[in-house]
Amino acid sequence: MFQKKSIRILVTLILVFALIFLIYKTRFIFQPIGAYVAAIAVPIIGSGIIFYITNPIVNWLERRKVPRMIGTFIVFLLIVTAISVITIYIAPIVQKQFTNLIDNIPRMANNATRVIELWQDNQNIIPPQVESSINHMLDNLNVYAERLTSAVFDIIGQVFSFVFSFFLIPFFLFFMLKDGYKFIPFVTQFLSPGKANSFKTLATNINHTLSSFIQGQFIVSICVGVMLYIGYNIIQLDYSLSLALFGLVMNFIPFAGPFLSAIPAIIVGFLQEPILALWATVVMVVAQQIESNLISPNVMGRALSLHPLTVITLILAAGGIAGFIGLLFVIPAYAVVKTIIAHFYHEWQRKQPEEDPDLM
Repeated sequence: MFQKKSIRILVTLILVFALIFLIYKTRFIFQPIGAYVAAIAVPIIGSGIIFYITNPIVNWLERRKVPRMIGTFIVFLLIVTAISVITIYIAPIVQKQFTNLIDNIPRMANNATRVIELWQDNQNIIPPQVESSINHMLDNLNVYAERLTSAVFDIIGQVFSFVFSFFLIPFFLFFMLKDGYKFIPFVTQFLSPGKANSFKTLATNINHTLSSFIQGQFIVSICVGVMLYIGYNIIQLDYSLSLALFGLVMNFIPFAGPFLSAIPAIIVGFLQEPILALWATVVMVVAQQIESNLISPNVMGRALSLHPLTVITLILAAGGIAGFIGLLFVIPAYAVVKTIIAHFYHEWQRKQPEEDPDLM
């Protein structure tokens, strides 16, 4: 029996690789499809994220006998209100802080110069290995600055590309909120009862995975942003709101996001007053400890069931392949793929003879 199953698995793998090879050889056929998908990817992804954040509100209103159409309009009204509040009250503060940051760069540079002079005056107490490392870092400071500037402009370019497609998001979001529940019945009407039940289960599992991640990350990121803002204000760090908002956005990147968000705060704190770099680090560590031990377990639980080593590996690979966008979407994409594979494996296992249910 083992021999028979091994041959069956081997034949399946050969067919899978043959299919991949054929797809690669005929990839020109799929280029128009790829161009079409790329053109609508931003509005679909953007509206999908907002859909999972706002759909619970529409469902809650629907359970209160509010028609889904009216609930959708209420959600749009809430979104417009939130955008208006951000534009009127938060955006001017962020703009002012950013302008002040640009204006205060000479003062920060003077502070950095004083620190370097102090270091030069006390070189005799610094171990040679540390001194060599510091000299190497200072010699390559321009290279690091150029790389950082290039990365910033790359992110800005991606943001502008997103903004260009932003105007399509409301249209996609409206129909997702209004008619999203019709998708599964529409597909299952073309399937046999057995396959229809299987598809409903798969769609429900994928929906649960995405909603758990997106809603959880949204709530956790808001909490982290608020904690960072409070902490930065307590230590009187300049540009606290801008740095807290940056931390909020970066927290959407699992595992690596908190560390990325701490870098600007530490740099600004060091240039403002060297001791503030230490306090900014303390604020970040405290916020992340509260988030990882209190907020995330209660908000997200173990819905995704991802091992930390898996998360780290995925982030490293996605960052090298797709950059910032890859960091944002690799975890939910992996969770969805994992859900699909697990579903089909369980379906396959269910159809096996009772005396031979295992894969190997």
